[in-house]
Amino acid sequence: GERAYFIRNIHVNPTNICVNRCGFCAFSRSKGQKGAFELSIKDILRKITTASRGRRIKEAHIVGGLHPDWPFEHYLEMLSAIRGAFPWLHIKAFTATEVDYFQRISRLRLGDIFDLLKRHGLDSMPGGGAEIFDKAVRQRLCPEKISGQRWLEVMEAAHRAGIRTNATMLYGHVEGYAERVDHLIRLRELQDRAIQNKQGGFQAFIPLSYHPKNTLLGGHHSSGIDDLRTIAVSRLVLDNFDHIKAYWVMLGEKISQLALLFGADDMDGTVIDEKITYAAGKESRRGMTAEELTHLIRRAGKVPVERDSFYRPVKA
Repeated sequence: GERAYFIRNIHVNPTNICVNRCGFCAFSRSKGQKGAFELSIKDILRKITTASRGRRIKEAHIVGGLHPDWPFEHYLEMLSAIRGAFPWLHIKAFTATEVDYFQRISRLRLGDIFDLLKRHGLDSMPGGGAEIFDKAVRQRLCPEKISGQRWLEVMEAAHRAGIRTNATMLYGHVEGYAERVDHLIRLRELQDRAIQNKQGGFQAFIPLSYHPKNTLLGGHHSSGIDDLRTIAVSRLVLDNFDHIKAYWVMLGEKISQLALLFGADDMDGTVIDEKITYAAGKESRRGMTAEELTHLIRRAGKVPVERDSFYRPVKA
């Protein structure tokens, strides 16, 4: 279609302290390690307040490390505090990896975890943690993280609970094309089941290009050609996904703009205060204005549409 979407959003990373040590991740730290941080709930509220001034923020995107000391109740308190302070704000929080960790530390059933998250303010979930589903690749990439099959199980449980989610794929590290295709087909099959069962399912797919700087894995950046090919193939394979996102923070502004001509229909958003990609050496700007996003979309020959978190137009 002719429309290309964006949202006014802020990224909140409560902590980079994590019990896992993924080879591709430059963001995580061990407790006490130089560069480790943990935000209090008051810090998070202050951050959202500052970002909201004059910007009409619609969504908070919240992901972080698997903190060794925070109980599940801490995350529920975090959601409740954000919901109480910002009742209009859509809370998109916690990857499937984080939800699996909540179950491990709380020993509750997965369905009960989602019920409590929703009750305390969760509106939807991001798609992080998927990386590449293939077992052999995942063993090299992130052996401590949940399996690809477990990621799919958690997302299917979220869909059963009425929670819309996104899905991602991290590409350009040690995987091949076969592993990418396998990843896409598994996502399409899960989306088929969600549609057949009349569940919300996935809203958008986001291909994430690997950034090697400051990681244990090392390697190289993907090429612009590979980025555009991945967007295009994703659009063709995932015929049951409504939206393909060109995440400008990872792709850069110009490749993301080009991606709108190769199958993407969403440039994500203002992305205020994202930290994970920049830890891996990303050198682009930190955050864009709605006016700048509108300009990029128009110059690509598309109609810019400001959206809410469920892709309902706020302003065209």
